[in-house]
Amino acid sequence: MYEGAIQDLVDELGRLPGVGPKSAQRIAFHILAADPADVRRLADALTEVKARVQFCEICGNVAQEPQCRICRDPRRLPTTICVVEEAKDVVAIERTREFRGRYHVLGGAINPIAGVGPDDLRIAQLMTRLADGTVTEVILATDPNVEGEATATYLARLLVPMGLTVSRLASGLPVGGDLEYADEVTLGRAFEGRRRLSA
Repeated sequence: MYEGAIQDLVDELGRLPGVGPKSAQRIAFHILAADPADVRRLADALTEVKARVQFCEICGNVAQEPQCRICRDPRRLPTTICVVEEAKDVVAIERTREFRGRYHVLGGAINPIAGVGPDDLRIAQLMTRLADGTVTEVILATDPNVEGEATATYLARLLVPMGLTVSRLASGLPVGGDLEYADEVTLGRAFEGRRRLSA
């Protein structure tokens, strides 16, 4: 559509997840019209994140040091590990302020169609972390979709025989939602995960 550098920028932006051709074009023209200092800051931030950010050697979360701040925090419970698919899931759980244990980031989910099997995830590293007997509970917080369920089932088969308490995050109806718009799977999970109320 365009020539030279602008088309290259549109093409590269279009390769980002969630950015379609029109969004890529809009972002490219925004960058073209932006102040050069703003564009330099963006370019510096991109370069800096690739140069300085790494993955925690213990849990696989993003970090600027060999270990992330959660793994370095002595106040976190070493007996409980919450297994998530991606580092962004750690941030989502941390926002709730409900979990006080540690994390293990798998780096994805089992997805045979995309060619992702158990060996492509950080499952071996999880088993190594569990080997010393410190951890007594593992919470499986993979996504509530087909791949997340397959991953949770696979992990449960590995972990339950080890004598660990293995649980899965409940899933169900969102706050503010209407029952009539809930799909059957979501509504079924809400029934499975129901809890007793007391007066």
